[in-house]
Amino acid sequence: MIPRLDDGLIPDGDEARRWAEEELSHARYADAKPTWFDLAARDIGRFIADLFSSDNSAGVGPSALIVVCIIIVAALVTALIIWGRPRRSRALGRSVGSLLGAEDDRTAAQLRADAERSARAGDWDEATVLRFRALARGLLERDLIDPAPGATAQSIAREVSRVFPAEATAAQASAASFDDVRYLRHPASGESYAALAATDDRLAAARPELVGS
Repeated sequence: MIPRLDDGLIPDGDEARRWAEEELSHARYADAKPTWFDLAARDIGRFIADLFSSDNSAGVGPSALIVVCIIIVAALVTALIIWGRPRRSRALGRSVGSLLGAEDDRTAAQLRADAERSARAGDWDEATVLRFRALARGLLERDLIDPAPGATAQSIAREVSRVFPAEATAAQASAASFDDVRYLRHPASGESYAALAATDDRLAAARPELVGS
C-alpha cells in the first residue's frame, strides 16, 4: 500500500517511481488494459472515419466502395458457412421422419421395394400407400419439392405439377388413389396401383422443367 502524503512522508524521486510502479502493477489496471480485439476494432474504426474525413474527401468514392464490398462479402461468406442454403436445409430436414401422416425413415428406394412386395402379395391398399410415399420421398431426396409440415397428398401433387407440368394430371390422380385408400377406405386395385407406379417411375427418371424458387 502506498503511504499517504499527508502522513508527513515525502518520497524522493526513486521512491516515488517505485510507488508508481507498484500501483500500476495492481490487477485492476491489468484488467483495464485493452485486448487485441479492442485495438483492432479501434484501428478499423479510425481507418473508416479517416476515409470519410474532409481531408480525404477526394478519395471517398473508390475507397469507401472497396471497404463496403469487403464487409458485405465477408458477411455473406460468414452467413453461408453458419447457415448454409436455407431452402435445401429445410427440404433435407423433412426428407426423413414424418411424411403424409406417418413417421417413416425409409428411403424412396426402400419404400418402392416394400410397395412391390405388397403388390406381389395382392395387398393393393398397402402397395398404393407405400408407392405414393415413395413418390414423395424421391422428390424430397432430389430437393425438387419443399412441402410444408403436415402436407397432404394433394398439396404434394400441386408441387409436382409446378416442377413437372406434363405430369400434373397423373400426379393428381396418384394423390387421389392415396387419399381413397388412406382416408376414404376405398379399396385399390391392380390397375390403379399400376398407374401410380408408372407415374412414380416417370418422375424418378424425369428432369425438372421448372423448379420453384
